[in-house]
Amino acid sequence: MKQASLRVLVVDDEPAIRRALRTPLVELGFEVIEVSRGEMAIDLLRTENFDVVLLDVNMPGIGGIETLRRIRTFAPRLPILILTVRDGEDEKVHALELGADDYVTKPFGIRELVARMRAAVRRVHAPVRAEDAPIEIGDIRLVPGRRSVTRRGQAIHLTRKEFDILHCLMSRAGRVITYARLLTAVWGADCREEVEYLRTFMRQLRKKIEDDPAHPLYLLTDIYVGYRFADAQMIEEAQSMRDSPPFLPGATNGAANPPHPSAPPDVTH
Repeated sequence: MKQASLRVLVVDDEPAIRRALRTPLVELGFEVIEVSRGEMAIDLLRTENFDVVLLDVNMPGIGGIETLRRIRTFAPRLPILILTVRDGEDEKVHALELGADDYVTKPFGIRELVARMRAAVRRVHAPVRAEDAPIEIGDIRLVPGRRSVTRRGQAIHLTRKEFDILHCLMSRAGRVITYARLLTAVWGADCREEVEYLRTFMRQLRKKIEDDPAHPLYLLTDIYVGYRFADAQMIEEAQSMRDSPPFLPGATNGAANPPHPSAPPDVTH
């Protein structure tokens, strides 16, 4: 799908936020439609097609969470990104459990937002993979039928639970999986609150599959929310950033490049 063909529905009651989103998104080739209430978004989505929805949580009327719930009753695969405030962890988890594809925390940069939008759209249009088909992302290859994992062709020994965690995350690469959902998938609903238990397993997994467990490339933490396994595009971008020279404030010798003056602004409200 061409990026220029993407139709974006922005749902936010604050005109300043809609304006801050619309201007750079239009410049980047997106078609942007705005509404200020969840009820308006639901009515519009029943009659028009969109590629992705940016949905604010805190709005008058039925609010973002209820809007999300109602949209999912008739548009289960439509990519929806939630816009939240920094301390809204409970809202993020609730939204993800209701079917949000991802979230972005205010203040956020337009580049971060666009990257997550495109990732969500990519996942929706990706070919459906057979349940037992091998999954290969970066240097990691997981074969469900054999319950085997390799890194750069070398076998990695995982315990049964470590494999189940990795399989759950890799089969949904790029998407954040909440602590409760991951615990339920691997241990059952009775263990959905055992977050520290899960963290112990994640530390062990990182030691086995990451080159630098303290700075993971694959197994990423969404603080207070859950974990995600990076998809191929995220890995490529992360490796590119790691390979690029660091930015040195005030550098004039060309060793490091300052931000371009036309770089899209952060959305801070």
